[in-house]
Amino acid sequence: MEKQMIIEKQKQAVDILNEKDIDMWMTFVRETGNFKDPMMDMIVGTGATWHSAFIITANGDTTAVIGSLEEANMKTVGTFKFIVPYLKGIKDDLLKVLDTYKPKKIAVNFSRNSSLADGLSHGCYLELTELLKDTPYRDGLVSSEEIVSALRGRKSQVEVDLIKKAIVETLKIFDEVTDFIKVGKSEKDVADFVKGLVKQRGFEMAWDEEHCPAVFTGPDTAGAHSGPTDKKIAPGHVINMDFGIKYNGYCSDLQRTWYVLKEGETDAPEEVLRGFNVIRDSIQMAAKELKPGKLGWEIDDIARSYITSQGYDEYPHGLGHQVGRVAHDGGAMLGPRWERYGNIPYIPIEKGNVFTIEPRLTIEGYGIATMEEIVWVTDNGCEFMSTPQNEIYLINK
Repeated sequence: MEKQMIIEKQKQAVDILNEKDIDMWMTFVRETGNFKDPMMDMIVGTGATWHSAFIITANGDTTAVIGSLEEANMKTVGTFKFIVPYLKGIKDDLLKVLDTYKPKKIAVNFSRNSSLADGLSHGCYLELTELLKDTPYRDGLVSSEEIVSALRGRKSQVEVDLIKKAIVETLKIFDEVTDFIKVGKSEKDVADFVKGLVKQRGFEMAWDEEHCPAVFTGPDTAGAHSGPTDKKIAPGHVINMDFGIKYNGYCSDLQRTWYVLKEGETDAPEEVLRGFNVIRDSIQMAAKELKPGKLGWEIDDIARSYITSQGYDEYPHGLGHQVGRVAHDGGAMLGPRWERYGNIPYIPIEKGNVFTIEPRLTIEGYGIATMEEIVWVTDNGCEFMSTPQNEIYLINK
């Protein structure tokens, strides 16, 4: 991430610290080339080898306590106002910095609910608590989850513009997939075609290449997070693809659905159209109620209840997640009140959040119908960043 954007996110973090009544945010790391804290790219812009503490305070100061060999690099990166290099051990210099500010509450990089705020390994946590032993700071450690959730979730205009660009390029590839799909081609053939386009255009995949894109054709397909198989496209199949790219550090994540016409058909069968339309309408119903202050489970329940009211099984996942520097970003999600999601569906939606909306249902004998759109939460509602798929794409080949 460019220096200007890192400084912008640091300033945003200062506002969040004051809003949450937290004195200091400390990201404590080591050997980030082996085990990288998810926030390093966003707030630091480089890595670290020895034990290091990257500190942002509620008064706006930023301090990097780092190994002496990394001082020159940190100055070149230029993202921290104060640089404190140490030689033999971090303890004395770290405690001097803490004594300067005397924080009562220090948010550090661990979390029970968010992987994006949980970059502190257990070993590093033990080391940190040992460093702070016999100081008042040890008892002031709290999770940085709320800070990370807000910081990653509240997208700036620059971030939104990059996501929009990623969406535009992704939708272009979906259009080319429509022309490529033919009877007899396999899920892997479609995926390899997409991967070739991504590589040719200099993009990155938004998530692991093993299942990006994920392609499913016909009934009895693999699970939603499975990779493409040798299964062949055939007439009468519903096809869906889950795919996103990373463009200049920001991701897209979209899904589209096709139907392969049988001989003599000019449109999809009534039951296929009905399933598609239920998904399409559930997305619009959820988006209509998506606004700041709502809880994620409330939005999920709108789509989930509508789909089950139409006689379909509920989808086995959340309605949507945030998108940003990674495909599954931010804190709050649009999800059901299931144990596996912890507190995440209860986090209030905020202005600036960017969410997917991605319900699905099974059309018996045909396959899975699903679309995935991306929306941006505004003052009083949300805007579609992707052009919604309103009609099923027909394949006549």
